[in-house]
Amino acid sequence: MLKFVKNHMESITGIEIYPLISLLIFFIFFVVLFYWVITAKKEYIKTVSNLPLDNQNDQLL
Repeated sequence: MLKFVKNHMESITGIEIYPLISLLIFFIFFVVLFYWVITAKKEYIKTVSNLPLDNQNDQLL
């Protein structure tokens, strides 16, 4: 099965760019996420972290 997939992949021209693109997308996503976490305001983090515990907005059905 693996030989079939490998042989099929080798016959596609230009396929070697896809792993590079996926690695680049993965790396950029986590760099942006890391930047957002570092620059996030402490008040916003505290407000968002307390949302599940906030009972004022809960409505009874």
